[in-house]
Amino acid sequence: MDRQHNLSIDGNRLWNSIMDLAKIGATEKGGNCRLALTDLDKEARDLFIHWCKKANCKISIDKMGNIFARRPGKNPEAAAVMTGSHLDTQPTGGRFDGVYGVLAGLEIIRTLNDLGTQTERPIDVVVWTNEEGSRFAPAMISSAVFSGSIKLEDALAQTDQEGLSIGSELERIGYAGKDEVGSRKIHSYFEAHIEQGPILEAENKTIGIVTGAQGQRWYEINLTGVESHAGPTPMDRRKDALLGAARLIELVNRIGLENSPHACTTVGMINSYPNSRNVIPGQVFLTVDFRHPDDAILAQMNTELLNHLEEIAAKTGLKYEINQILYLPPIVFNENCISAVRQSSKSQGYTSREIISGAGHDACNIASVANSSMIFIPCIDGISHNEVEDAKPEWITAGGQVLLGAILEMAGVC
Repeated sequence: MDRQHNLSIDGNRLWNSIMDLAKIGATEKGGNCRLALTDLDKEARDLFIHWCKKANCKISIDKMGNIFARRPGKNPEAAAVMTGSHLDTQPTGGRFDGVYGVLAGLEIIRTLNDLGTQTERPIDVVVWTNEEGSRFAPAMISSAVFSGSIKLEDALAQTDQEGLSIGSELERIGYAGKDEVGSRKIHSYFEAHIEQGPILEAENKTIGIVTGAQGQRWYEINLTGVESHAGPTPMDRRKDALLGAARLIELVNRIGLENSPHACTTVGMINSYPNSRNVIPGQVFLTVDFRHPDDAILAQMNTELLNHLEEIAAKTGLKYEINQILYLPPIVFNENCISAVRQSSKSQGYTSREIISGAGHDACNIASVANSSMIFIPCIDGISHNEVEDAKPEWITAGGQVLLGAILEMAGVC
């Protein structure tokens, strides 16, 4: 154990790698726009693989385009200790979300190579496809296929707003791999990530020991009324889809407030048709995101949404369709993995606290098929999914150092 804790990553190298990858899809405000399976995503993937090959990793790609970079262990038949995250971003995303977890994993491999340290188990660094769910819904779709909660053929058929499918875009950028999804044996999984919230920084804690994640329900809703001229149509004879949407947005916000402090409710996307200034909207598409760490309360929030949506439609003369496209029950991570993170942080003298993830992560899906946990570091002002997303170099190093200790605890040092 002491030998493990004497190993140190190269924090400057990790930081510089993050900055180098951030040049791909860089935005004017200092963030990134690198949507899943675009040419920029391909460029980032190519760079990651280039770095991994220089670190003597064996590269494998499965049918969802998930990339696995393996550093062999002494026992090649042993299940691997896996770490990683994603390289795709939001349209106005930051430099650290996802990327940090991937490159922290690569830094672990580089460090072990530098020191000539052999592990009993192999170590895999993974890049999950389309974690963000911005271009293709739902989020975390590839780890969901890996864990068996979504069928491969259904995932590959998912399309973006232009009608392009995940399967066709994987083929186009050259990342439609041959390996079966979910065929890799995992001993344990760790994901390092920025917190994406304000708690760690506010409490002056360097490490978040993630014990679980909020449950989530995502919905897509279509409201249909009647398009009509904005001038001659009396107010009491209108079937205004946008008016119904406004009342629905107010409902979603109220459900969140009534179930505070733990509930989070959001309408994140809305499209009004025909979107003309002198036409009463005849159709509105919008998305709803519900989150809560208690599954029973999350179910109550779902019931309230359905009941009041029907009332809103009836009072505004609208028809509606609602489709729940994602359900993730609250996640409780594995105690052995949590303990490995806790001990690694404690042995290196970092301030820490236990924390529940408010965001969904690929670790939440992998937790259903392998022992898993996460490591959080602070981000400045708790801001994420934003071009100004930022983190201090010392936080980046600390999280990587804790990740190294946790991985070595599970992989074993020969």
